[in-house]
Amino acid sequence: MAGDVAPLVGVLALQGDFEAHERVLRRIGARVREVRVVDDLDGIVGLVIPGGESTTMMFGVQREGLAEPLRALVDDGLPVLGSCAGLIMLDRAHLGLMDIRAERNAFGRQIKSFETDLDVAGVPGGPLHAVFIRAPWIAEHGDDVEILARVDGHPVAARQGNLLAVAFHTELSEDDRLHLLLLDSVRAASPRMARG
Repeated sequence: MAGDVAPLVGVLALQGDFEAHERVLRRIGARVREVRVVDDLDGIVGLVIPGGESTTMMFGVQREGLAEPLRALVDDGLPVLGSCAGLIMLDRAHLGLMDIRAERNAFGRQIKSFETDLDVAGVPGGPLHAVFIRAPWIAEHGDDVEILARVDGHPVAARQGNLLAVAFHTELSEDDRLHLLLLDSVRAASPRMARG
């Protein structure tokens, strides 16, 4: 990033609790742009795909022609954080950006939602407080995918290159560490991606 210009991070804002992610990103010093159409991708150096309803979000992505531009940006090194439905959106059956297969509503319906303290590899400072709401888990993954955390033996956090996917809602706790990891990835990205 040039000088002290705050990084411009996009938040996919087609559906879901994108505003909570925006508040976290602003709190940790990022500029934020809601991404709804292809032109909104111009100049972003990171992206958050929030929780919500993956089928509705995917419909919006297809309607607006966002899939191919997103794939091109990720191929160029764009760091992405996918949270809950964002994990599903990243998988093989949706945007195809991560070599994972997500199992939707894997822990059960809304009534089975839960919170837990979770150790996530690569996140210093002790366990994260993780909020699981109709959460997925990673049912399958390729060799290039690093599993960072599990619940009851099921992978719930993973990294592949500049992509970080978690099955829980990172925006619903006061813990900013995963969003800070995204900004760290932005700073470590290529000069073209990190020009701010």
